[in-house]
Amino acid sequence: MKRTLMTASLGAAFLCATVPAAMAETTAIVGGVVFDGTGAPAARKTIVIRDGRIADVGKDIAVPSNAHVIDVHGMAVTPGLFDLHTHWTVAGDPTDFPSIAAAYLRSGVTTVSDFNEAPEAYAPLRAWLTKLYAPHVNFAARISTPGGHGADWADQNTTRWISSPDSAKAAIDAVVAYHPDLIKIFSDGWRYNRMPDNTSMNEATLAAAVAEAHVKGLKVMTHTLTVERGLIAARAKVDSLAHGLQDRVLTEDEVGVIRESGMGEIPTLSVFDPDKWVHSSDHKVVANSVLFDNALRNVRKLFRAGVIIGVGTDAGMPATPHGLSTLHELELLVRAGLTPAQALMAATHSSAVLIGQDKDRGVIAPGLRADITVFDGRPWETISDIHHVAMTMVDGKPLYGLEAPPADGRPGWPAPMPAAKLVDDFERTDGRSSLDTLRTDTMDRGPDRTVEVSGVMPREAGKGHVLFMTATMAQQKTPYAGVSVPLSTGAILPVDVSAYHGISVEVRGSSCDARMTANGTVGASWSASLPLSAHWQTIRVPFTSLASVDNPHHRVWTGRDITDLEIGLSCAPGTTAWLQADTLKFY
Repeated sequence: MKRTLMTASLGAAFLCATVPAAMAETTAIVGGVVFDGTGAPAARKTIVIRDGRIADVGKDIAVPSNAHVIDVHGMAVTPGLFDLHTHWTVAGDPTDFPSIAAAYLRSGVTTVSDFNEAPEAYAPLRAWLTKLYAPHVNFAARISTPGGHGADWADQNTTRWISSPDSAKAAIDAVVAYHPDLIKIFSDGWRYNRMPDNTSMNEATLAAAVAEAHVKGLKVMTHTLTVERGLIAARAKVDSLAHGLQDRVLTEDEVGVIRESGMGEIPTLSVFDPDKWVHSSDHKVVANSVLFDNALRNVRKLFRAGVIIGVGTDAGMPATPHGLSTLHELELLVRAGLTPAQALMAATHSSAVLIGQDKDRGVIAPGLRADITVFDGRPWETISDIHHVAMTMVDGKPLYGLEAPPADGRPGWPAPMPAAKLVDDFERTDGRSSLDTLRTDTMDRGPDRTVEVSGVMPREAGKGHVLFMTATMAQQKTPYAGVSVPLSTGAILPVDVSAYHGISVEVRGSSCDARMTANGTVGASWSASLPLSAHWQTIRVPFTSLASVDNPHHRVWTGRDITDLEIGLSCAPGTTAWLQADTLKFY
């Protein structure tokens, strides 16, 4: 019933602090042994940073007299690490944006790619991230097939569905308006050999999507796990695979095809590691060691053939925690056959190349961003030293460890915005609410989903417009169709509705289980029944009548952390249901 878009926990309070300015415009890191990510041997060097970028690096350079000096006394200094495949979702570990960001900084990660967000959420999240202690976050626009992986839970604003070259071009053109950092295409419906496969994308459609993305200057990564689909991705000019190939071991000819295409691989070994389930309480998962061994062997073969290997984890998925999984991924790359130095290169320069950011970061060199990690040890010699992070610096600011401000002073959630009385009068015909937020469909999950159509239509007797929704219910135990109206852009930031007593809506529709739901941050929801009939009526839903549903953190209602209101129906499988609504507001 509730949205699955990532929103996050408030904790004890809402904070509105901002990241402080750098301690000094010029900073010098001295005494460190620098592994610069260029392939040069590690050596003791001084790094001078000015205005967030590396001004100079070398053995004998002078430290400017006005520099703030950070002495790392013999520790290892490397470029900041990358994680090119993450999901900042409430189902992950940790669950909320400030905590996820902190987990990456604790692990020395300074750039991540997030594959979870709807394009509507990019702008508010980007603005919020500038006020958090956080790594750089690249947001990926999601594209799949009808019934495909990624389309089995999201609305079409979050994951576009395509099945032809024409629809591929239209989807890319639609998401480009939101300025994504890259495109993720779910081209392979293979579901990890643990659940039924979903639909896959044909080669012509994939190639058209990739070509249009490249015209727009965007890199394309694909969800691909099988050799056959990997070869299709190579022929379609995909930039990198967002998983490892697992169903069998690649032949030498197939390795050659991938190498010649220039496509890289981000194997996400962490999410498939069978060892992590040994002590897990999730007994539903049966790890497959044969598939994992295939993935390891294919990484080794591709790397030795010259294919670029990057680092990604699928963090946010079960038993794949944020931050720690990035470090574990480097250990698994060494297990696959890379040396510790090669694994570290994969997590820095190679990943920067795959995401197209190598001219900006990924090595320690003059002119590049001062994203730097300091380790207590020599991770290019002993990979387990990767766990001993002493400092993480983003844009020249120490955000974790040495010189970083104390944890209790870190900014978190912003103060909630006061709610407007009118949420939506459904007069706009562009799909947006009276609050200028984008309405979304919220049907049930799974490859067999309720078929839902919603929009606005004229109300009888010239009374303006109303919301309409009609749906054919899926063959599920509790099929559902609904429409969500965000209270803030992308339903990301919290809104305070506590000045009101409840929710009012004019509504009519099918006489089955209809509900009004108030969704909150971190996946919390509160719901109450709507007694519908075929005749218009104004129904008031007092906040006191809302009961907690699907609330993993057992949050109590305060009204100060609400993100959207949702109207929906759960009717008998296979039946057709409908509703109309007008004047959704607080009273």
